[in-house]
Amino acid sequence: MTVLRQRPLMTVDVFTSVPYRGNPLAVVLDGTDLDDAQMQAFAAWTNLSETTFVLPPTAAGRAAGADYRVRIFTPGGELPFAGHPTLGSCHAWLAQGGVPQRADRIVQECAKGLVAITRHTNGAGERLAFAVPATAISAVEPALLAQVAQALGVSEHQVLRAAWLDNGPRWMGVLLDEPDTVLALTPDHAKLKALNVKAGVCALYPVEEAPALIGRSSREARAFATGLRASSEPTCPQLEVRGFAAPTGVHEDPVTGSLNASLALWLRENSLLRAPYLANQGCCVGRDGQVYISEDEQKQLWVGGHTVTCIQGQVLL
Repeated sequence: MTVLRQRPLMTVDVFTSVPYRGNPLAVVLDGTDLDDAQMQAFAAWTNLSETTFVLPPTAAGRAAGADYRVRIFTPGGELPFAGHPTLGSCHAWLAQGGVPQRADRIVQECAKGLVAITRHTNGAGERLAFAVPATAISAVEPALLAQVAQALGVSEHQVLRAAWLDNGPRWMGVLLDEPDTVLALTPDHAKLKALNVKAGVCALYPVEEAPALIGRSSREARAFATGLRASSEPTCPQLEVRGFAAPTGVHEDPVTGSLNASLALWLRENSLLRAPYLANQGCCVGRDGQVYISEDEQKQLWVGGHTVTCIQGQVLL
């Protein structure tokens, strides 16, 4: 019989500075001696989009600079990497007294590999940001895209582009014509589950300073014109995002770091949107997630957001 013991637990809201307005994450801060089945059972019990278990880094991970290791579970299975669990786990690790090996960077080890995390302080407090990992981008089969569009409840002409985006979690990125189209979606989640497709849907907000010739010439060009941006920190959203993940047991993820990371690379690759920009996600499920996308001098993209502790205590596991 497994002997249960008390372990520190924290519930962190991610991509918000206001408690209960972002994406919650349960973080078990001592996952040692738990087996896969115990972790999965607890993640199913929390019924949050993700639950993480913090562990010491592996020997190879520590030698490469890792400060800690996480395992990430949805109610339906384990993920090699995920965005809001990366920021939320880092928040919890630091709040518990974790000290990184490097003053300017925290390094998290996960099944995907090592993920760098930075801290940035501004007028709204401290933000954490993770480096966007390598992402495989590939074409979507037209027949499958037609089925996904039908499941989303959109017509063919409302879909501007689509691609498979895989940075650990695999999403079908779907660019729609207008933010209002994204916000009005009422997907057939059962059909998306049957298709085994996690759909990351987005649309670009028009920008007044975009060139008039491009910005008003057509529906598609109006969306694509939003790629030219000033280098200052954005204050208004340039992208509306929703993530439908029925195959993992979550109909709609409130705010999704991995999806926003892969969307940032995909949109940049197609010259549709350049960092820095701000993405909105979550309003259709009562949240107000804000995702900050930035780019450093080496062209590395970063996904950032505020984090806040909502619950702190012990769990019997």
